[in-house]
Amino acid sequence: MPFVIVDPAGDPQPDVPSVGSANWSGGLVATRHLIELGHRWIAAISGPDDMMCSLARIDGYRSAMSAAGLPVDPGWIRYGDFHPTGGEAHARALLALPEPPTAIFAGSDLQALGVIAAATARGLRVPEDLSVVGYDDIALARWMSPQLTTVHQPLRRMGEEATRLVLRMAEGKTPDTLRMDLATHLVVRGSTAPPAGE
Repeated sequence: MPFVIVDPAGDPQPDVPSVGSANWSGGLVATRHLIELGHRWIAAISGPDDMMCSLARIDGYRSAMSAAGLPVDPGWIRYGDFHPTGGEAHARALLALPEPPTAIFAGSDLQALGVIAAATARGLRVPEDLSVVGYDDIALARWMSPQLTTVHQPLRRMGEEATRLVLRMAEGKTPDTLRMDLATHLVVRGSTAPPAGE
């Protein structure tokens, strides 16, 4: 039976068809956006450290920071679970540091929701006191307050491409490629702004 893995958590075998997204580029563009706003103290909360997509988003974050000549404090890189509770717990710890970050890149929109909850609990305003960028661009991102700046992951198109691959294989045709990573792009909304005092 033909099958295709959509948004693989790990690194599929070379002969296993998969459709994912450009996670490294997503981490890069999210962090670069914060840097361009003037942020220098940027933390990142990704998903589990045994998932390729989590590691790729952090690699993109590191690359953007390195290219801008900014230090990366190892304590500012956290691995969560892609859920609000993990985002909130890690953000609470980050915001309690003697020198807390002025911006946080969250590896999912649900984690970003937890980050905003942690900031609000500390009396911080988003984006005036803390900028937050999410990842995925789920429908809820447009309805959060403030609306969430996020990396759009083309989930619908990923599903469409996976279906095309399966149908091609079911017809006995060999796909042109077994590994496809679709482009991501940044959607700027209301959760990011220059750091206070800039």
